[in-house]
Amino acid sequence: MVELTDGQKEVLRVDGYQLVKGGPGSGKTTVSILKAAKIARETLRPEQRILFLSFARATVSRVLEAIDEENHITREEKRRIEVDTYHAFFWRVLKTHGYLVGFPRRLTILTPPNEAIALSSVRSNYKKESKLSAEEKAQKWEREDAERNRLAMEEGKICFDLFAGRVGTLLHGSQKVRTLISTMYPFIILDEFQDTSADQWRVVEALGRGSTLIALADPEQRIFDFIGADPERLDHFKAAFKPSVHDLAGDNHRSKGTEIALFGNDILVGRFRQSNYQGIDFGVFESNQNQAFATLVTQVLQARKRLIESGKRDWSLAILVPTKKMTRLVSDTLREPFGTVPPINHTAAVDMEGPILAAEIIAFLLQQDRDEASFDQFVELLCGYFHGRGGAAPTKGDLEEAARFRAALTKWNECLATGRPTPAKSVLKATGGIYGSASALALAGDPDKDWVAVRAILAAGGCSRLKDVAKEVRNVRLLERGTQLRQGLVQDWRDFGRYRNALAITRQAFVQEHFATAHKPESGVVVMNMHKAKGKQFDEVIIFEGWPRRVRGEIVANPDRIVGGNVRDGAMIQARQNFRVSVTRAKIRTTILTPKDDICVLLRRADG
Repeated sequence: MVELTDGQKEVLRVDGYQLVKGGPGSGKTTVSILKAAKIARETLRPEQRILFLSFARATVSRVLEAIDEENHITREEKRRIEVDTYHAFFWRVLKTHGYLVGFPRRLTILTPPNEAIALSSVRSNYKKESKLSAEEKAQKWEREDAERNRLAMEEGKICFDLFAGRVGTLLHGSQKVRTLISTMYPFIILDEFQDTSADQWRVVEALGRGSTLIALADPEQRIFDFIGADPERLDHFKAAFKPSVHDLAGDNHRSKGTEIALFGNDILVGRFRQSNYQGIDFGVFESNQNQAFATLVTQVLQARKRLIESGKRDWSLAILVPTKKMTRLVSDTLREPFGTVPPINHTAAVDMEGPILAAEIIAFLLQQDRDEASFDQFVELLCGYFHGRGGAAPTKGDLEEAARFRAALTKWNECLATGRPTPAKSVLKATGGIYGSASALALAGDPDKDWVAVRAILAAGGCSRLKDVAKEVRNVRLLERGTQLRQGLVQDWRDFGRYRNALAITRQAFVQEHFATAHKPESGVVVMNMHKAKGKQFDEVIIFEGWPRRVRGEIVANPDRIVGGNVRDGAMIQARQNFRVSVTRAKIRTTILTPKDDICVLLRRADG
C-alpha cells in the first residue's frame, strides 16, 4: 500500500462532508480512492455505491486505472466505486426523469457538431464574436439559447449545455428523484470541484441534501473562468455543508524527486526562488516558423529517445501549446517534418467538430447508396460539414460555401429533371465525379482498409473541399481493433454484404465515445492545447508557444502566446494558473520553449 502522509491519514479518519485541497500530484485522487474503499467496506448497504464524478474522461480513465492498480482494495470494494463524468451522470438522470422538466419522453443527444449545424442559421446573421458589441453578443446568445430550448422541447434533441441546468431544476423540484439518487449513492466524490459552474453548483447543492459529499479541489488550478467557474466556489461549499477541510498542498507524489511542483508554485506567485529547478529545462528559438519548428522537432526527438531508452512501457510525452491553431500546426509539422526527418507518430487532441462531420461523409460514401436521393444527401452532409466544422464560431467563408453548394444542387437537379446537361462550370462537377468514383469502389469488408480507400479518393480528387474532408478525418481514432465503430461496421458487412448502415453506426459510435470511460491514459507523443491537459499526467512535457512577427524591428503581431500578445497586464492570474497546470503535468521533466527575442513574460522578473 502507498505510504500515506499525515494529511491523507486525516482524510481517511474523519467522517462526514469533506473538502480536500491540494496542488497537482498532492495525492487527492489517491486518498479519495482509499476513502471510497473504506466507505464501501464499512458503511454501504447492499447494492449501494459511491459515485466519483469528474469533468474529463481522461481523469476518469486515470482514476479507474488507479483503482485497478490498488492491490489493497478488494474486488467487491472496487465494484462499488462508480466513476463517471458529470455529463454522463446528468444524461442518465435526464433520460429517466427529463419529462419532469418538460422534455419529451424520447430523448436523443445533440452532439456538438450537430449543435453547431443546428445553430448555424442563427450564427450566420452575426459578425465574428470579437467584432460584436456587448448588446449584439447578448442578443446572439439569447437567440442561440432559444433555439437550443426549442430543439429540446419540440424535438427531444438535448445539447450538452442544457444538461446541468435542467438537472439542477429537476433535483431542486423533486424530492423523490433526490431520494432515489441518494439511496443509490449515499456518498459522492466531486473531483476538480474548483471548476464547477453555477448550474453544476445547483446540482451539487441538491445532491448534498441527501448524499454525503467529498469535494477535491486545487484553488490555484481554476482555469475555466470563461465557462462560469467561480473563485468563491469553495466558500459556497463550506457555507452550505460545513465540511471538515484538509489541506494537502505541501505534498507532491506525481513528480517526486524533482522541483517541478516548486517551479509551478513560483510561476503562480511570480517570484522565482531559484535560478535552476530540477526537472525543468528551458530552450529558446529564433522567431520564424522554420527555426521554431526545427527546435521543437529536435526537442521531441530527444525526449522520445530518453523515454524509449528508459525502458518504461507506455511512456508518454505531451507537447502543450497555447491555442487550438498551434495544435494543428504542430501536428501537421510532426506528420511532415523537414529534410530527412521521418514522420513522428503522434495523436493530436484537436476540436472534433470538423473530424466528426468529415467522418460522417466517409461513412456515407461507404454505404455506396445509388438511389436518386443519395447524391443530394451527400451534398447536404458536405454543407453540414461547412456549417459545423467551426463549432461555435463558423466562418463567413464556410457559411457562404454551404449556401453556394445548395444553390448549385438546386440548379443541378433542375437540369436533370428537364433533360438538360448539367452546368459545365458547376461547383458540383468535381464533387460529383469523386462521388461516382467512391460509389464504384470495390470494397473488401475490412473497415480500416475500406475507410482509407475512400479517404484516398477524396484526397486525390479535384475538389478542394473534399480534400479538406480527407485531411480532417485523419484526426479520427475510432477504427482501432476492438472499438465500437470498427465492430459495428464489421457486423454490418457480415449482415448485409455491404456497409448498409455505416452513417448511423458512425454517429452512434461518436455519441458512445463521448461517454466512454474505458480509455487508456495517453501514451506515446500527444499534442494538445494547454487547457486540454488539465487532469492528465505524462512522463515528460514540452511547452511550446508562438513567436513575435516584426517589421523593421518592431513587433506587429504576437499570436499564440501563453500570455496574450506576451504583454504584462496586471496579475495575469488566469495565465499563471494555466501555465502552472501545464508545467505540473510532468512526472519527470518539463521543457519550456520560448522565442529568444521575446521571452515569455511569465518567465521574466517583475523588473524585467
